[in-house]
Amino acid sequence: MGTDITRHDELSAALDDIVKSYDGPEDINNLDSAALPNERKVIEAYEHLKPLIYLGFYSKRAINRGNLRFALSEHLYPACEILVEQIRRACTYEHQVGRCPGKPPSWAEEATLRLARRIPALRAQLNGDVLAAFHGDPAAPSVEEVVFSYPSIEAITAYRLAHELHITGVPLLPRIITEYAHSLTGMDIHPGATVGERFFVDHGTGVVIGATCVIGNDVKLYQGVTLGALSLPRGGSAAPNRQRHPTLEDEVTVYAGASILGGDTVIGKGSVIGGNVWLTRSVPPGSKIFGRARDE
Repeated sequence: MGTDITRHDELSAALDDIVKSYDGPEDINNLDSAALPNERKVIEAYEHLKPLIYLGFYSKRAINRGNLRFALSEHLYPACEILVEQIRRACTYEHQVGRCPGKPPSWAEEATLRLARRIPALRAQLNGDVLAAFHGDPAAPSVEEVVFSYPSIEAITAYRLAHELHITGVPLLPRIITEYAHSLTGMDIHPGATVGERFFVDHGTGVVIGATCVIGNDVKLYQGVTLGALSLPRGGSAAPNRQRHPTLEDEVTVYAGASILGGDTVIGKGSVIGGNVWLTRSVPPGSKIFGRARDE
């Protein structure tokens, strides 16, 4: 009995100290952040969006043309209901803290409907990504195995859905979605990056693609590739919207462990960048860069 009382007194004192700590100057003390989007609900919405892309791979029952519309509606309606509420919360919070202008009450619904209407186009785009993985990896026995088991497809699917929200101007949610995929796959693709058609990342673990990176069509990366920025101080002289990450033109291949850095760095069409190469300058189309880094 005495032990229980002692524990209660200790926890009560600890609670008092924790409450007082919220009176301090730390940025994380912002109690208004309780109005932020709910991370679990955003992930729940994403988990409803994936079956809209690949319904045959996620359905728990037989699907045919007769029940297809109903089966899709079981995911579309809850996904949109969640997104409207979470987008509204994100926009309201960002406006309250002065990071974005106010949005009209209908904007969250408009942004959600825009994403819903983009699903057919995203399905076509992701089909190209799946086929790029199938044709680009001799170890892939089937398209089905690619969809079920390739981490790059999970990461690219999350990226393409999040990118649509990003370019619409939705705050916070796009990064929640891509970081969820990052936690599952080890691939970090920022939703602000621009990625072309038929994108394939083989193996994928450790790949980093920065926010202002531009990637062309038919690009292939291997594990451990970094498409990053050169280190710049926050609030420095560089314009905040300036491209900080590299451009990879069409049909570029980058092998494992390579680091390509800087917004002025352009890898020309059809170039091949070898494993563990470090690049901070542009190379012309058709280049083959192996061994020691070109710019040492």
